Amino acid sequence: MNKKLLPSAIALGISLSLPATAATMFRDTINVERTPAPVSQTHWQDNKAEMDAFIDGLIAKMTLKEKIGQLDLQSGFRNVTGPFINDEYEAQIRSGQVGAIFNAYGADFGRALQKLAVEETRLGIPLIVGHDIIHGHKTIFPQSIGEAATWDLEAAKLSAQVAAKEAAADGIMWTFAPMADLVRDPRWGRVSESAGEDVFLSTAMAVARVEGFQGDDLAATDTVMATAKHFVGYGLAQAGRDYHTTDVSEHELWTTQMPPFKAMVDAGVATFMTAFNDLNGVPATGSQFLLTDVLRDQWGFEGFVVTDYTAINELVPHGYARDDKHAAEIAFNAGADMDMVGQLYTGYLAELVAEGKVSEEKIDQSVRTILEMKWRLGLFEDPYRYNDEARAAREILNADNLEAARDVARKSFVLLKNDNQTLPLKQDEIDSIALIGPLADSKFDMIGNWAAAGDRKDQPVTVLEGLKARFGRDVKINYAQGATYAYINDKATIEASQGIGVPRIEEGHRSLARDMKRAISAAKKSDVIVMVMGEEQRMSGEASSRVELTLPGNQQAVMEELKKLGKPMVLVVMSGRPNDLRWADENVDAILHAWYPGTMGGHAIADVLSGDYSPSGKLPMTFPRSVGQVPIFYNQKNTGRPFDANNPNQRQEHYKSRYDDSPNTPLYAFGHGLSYTEFHYGELTLSSETLTPDGELHVSVNVSNVGDYAGEEVIQLYTRQHVGSITRPVKELKGFQKVHFESGESKTISFTLTPEDLAFYRAGMRWGTEAGEFDLFIGTASDQVQKATFTLID
Repeated sequence: MNKKLLPSAIALGISLSLPATAATMFRDTINVERTPAPVSQTHWQDNKAEMDAFIDGLIAKMTLKEKIGQLDLQSGFRNVTGPFINDEYEAQIRSGQVGAIFNAYGADFGRALQKLAVEETRLGIPLIVGHDIIHGHKTIFPQSIGEAATWDLEAAKLSAQVAAKEAAADGIMWTFAPMADLVRDPRWGRVSESAGEDVFLSTAMAVARVEGFQGDDLAATDTVMATAKHFVGYGLAQAGRDYHTTDVSEHELWTTQMPPFKAMVDAGVATFMTAFNDLNGVPATGSQFLLTDVLRDQWGFEGFVVTDYTAINELVPHGYARDDKHAAEIAFNAGADMDMVGQLYTGYLAELVAEGKVSEEKIDQSVRTILEMKWRLGLFEDPYRYNDEARAAREILNADNLEAARDVARKSFVLLKNDNQTLPLKQDEIDSIALIGPLADSKFDMIGNWAAAGDRKDQPVTVLEGLKARFGRDVKINYAQGATYAYINDKATIEASQGIGVPRIEEGHRSLARDMKRAISAAKKSDVIVMVMGEEQRMSGEASSRVELTLPGNQQAVMEELKKLGKPMVLVVMSGRPNDLRWADENVDAILHAWYPGTMGGHAIADVLSGDYSPSGKLPMTFPRSVGQVPIFYNQKNTGRPFDANNPNQRQEHYKSRYDDSPNTPLYAFGHGLSYTEFHYGELTLSSETLTPDGELHVSVNVSNVGDYAGEEVIQLYTRQHVGSITRPVKELKGFQKVHFESGESKTISFTLTPEDLAFYRAGMRWGTEAGEFDLFIGTASDQVQKATFTLID
């Protein structure tokens, strides 16, 4: 795919083709006046005249039943003996009633599927084969939220490239990623698939991943089609409960939810996936406004739209369709081209055409978009191009891929706290480490959720294995699991979910007590305690919402007992969301958040704990003090009675926007992340105190590494508009650079702002700027910045 390259993002310091500024990320996102749609910016590497002629001829030969078959996506299965499809699906493929299949991987299995479609059907139309390649195919990279914590777009692109190479060699040509849902509620399980709470960072990450998956040519055998999901608003599910409703103002929708999806259209994403949720009363899968008016007519999207799993069927329980047939009518006419698993198109579209409720012309249009992608993938030229066992053997889990996974993992870790330079562990000062926790030696959990093709049994490197490999015989590792993340203290839950009786429960508690004693014993004979705590991988992901954000099970109880020993304590957290870490923040010496780090996670954690790599990750999402603060995010708006915790005169004022029992501030702010070295920021320098309508404002700051370690720093730029025709956020991310510094090195970091960067949806949903005073912030985190002021003039 050749696409019109978008200008570089505002001073991102990388070579990706990203929007020039925040403004160009957003300015074409809405067209309130409904003027003519913008021309698509995608330019495919194909001979369009040749492709059109071929597809015209093919559609002319197809029966209505065969056309509808192209709109059907079915799921394969896997068991201990390998992948398979059932007899019903096999018969449907032979009769031309299946256009695509997923959950089916393996070069040999993919070849067998294509043989059914190509050699045993009337027209020989090949299948698209897809899979949930969310953060790696078999070489598993950090969970997506961890990848976003790198603030490193080249790393995100590399992760997608490696996944695409492995998948495309293993019979797959389509992935259901990236997820670009903006999230502000850590209770929602699918936080783990997201890039966090900020629209600027989320958009940049989404584009990087699309470019990594799709490359420059979809027909290349090391690329796969990407999917922009979930369109749209899914990340704002009420109460953080998966699949729940969303109620989003027009301003919020177009300001924070739409931009990543528009940017992916401009980057040439091949497919879109509908969201499960309803949006302001209309289920996204049945929304003509979203799928046709915006996506097709305004944005000029040229690929095809697939629903999420049985999302069409779910229009009935939503109360938006009378029955399955009505649901098929609504979804197809709204613009959903392909039905995932629900089989409602195959069941009802022909009947709906006969009744005049669906036009065959519209079916032809949807079929065309799917056949065009099959053409661009090269499937009509060679349907077996993605089924090369020799290539799979070379590409999958090779040394380069594993090293890339290790590097991206260590870049994703966020050092939340490090009192008294507890980290890194100094090998010349310690002889032994107590390694405690349910995640310290769990291969199963290392690769997180949605690691669909990843090996959970043998391949992942655990923290125990990583520390032993790093320290060898020089430092003794005293390991004890010590704690559990299971809710075994809840007797009713155990009895209901596992069917065990009271004797088993009592034995479970005795076992916990024994494990805790082993942990204490290991800690007593060690110089430092490293605890690897968090959530079982299944506690994050789809349908894994939580009402509590604390570490589950008896993990804190074990930490409290270990604290009594008075030894240095390091907490490594693995989870797919922000957690409530209040106790740890007050009592533990150092905290490293490692998300779910992937196949090479144990080595990556050892790299950071030992000081071989200085942590450089920054939080892509705010960590609350407690679930009672949710939703909490850095770019909130002020109120008429704002509370200033730094003003001593306000601390006793009651009638302010505040809590009686908690500070307003988060535990850890968006953009927070420490290093083993220390970075010093000089004073901000602005090229002018004013910015004219056609001018530029150049901003610079001198940053110095004044510590003893080499390291990377993410320099973050934010702005705030003092007064607007609608209320404005207290801060908005407008740019960032991730820069490497040797110890003692100084660099001048420069950004350029234009009026376009300051544009927003004004009163009446009119896009543009408003003259006035602005604050400009640069710093190491959203709450650790220095400020300058300038004025935008008419």
